Amino acid sequence: MFKESKKKLSTPATDTLLANGTSFEGTIEAEANIRIDGHFQGDIYSTRTVVIGESAVVRSDIIARDVILAGKVFGSITAEGRLTITPTGELYGNTATPTLVISEGGILNGTSQMNQTMEAESPTAIEKSDDENQSSFSQDNEDSQASLQPEAG
Repeated sequence: MFKESKKKLSTPATDTLLANGTSFEGTIEAEANIRIDGHFQGDIYSTRTVVIGESAVVRSDIIARDVILAGKVFGSITAEGRLTITPTGELYGNTATPTLVISEGGILNGTSQMNQTMEAESPTAIEKSDDENQSSFSQDNEDSQASLQPEAG
């Protein structure tokens, strides 16, 4: 008599798939949609959508236009459009995105930075210079720590 209505999250067509039961270590750079259902360690860069399936365990930094998280990610996620954490999704790390959706049951154990206009570069134009990022982060961290110290009086 009454129908139970459940909205399904529409996922984009998958162009690149790492199936359940598969492990991969390295870097994925794609101008296509990516879906991971297995185990992955490394970095993921996509100009489109990255879907982390319910069975996935990912130890990675992810930079993409949109990210749908239904599995576990240990690392940071930068989404230029939207990050969606489903009821089974778990993010243990930081995120930067203009739109963040966390469904009831979803976990974000880290910090989130939300800007209306992301100043991040396109994933294909990202320079992978850890030295520059590390020294910039260290200086920013020292500056913020110094501003927290009480003034001597």
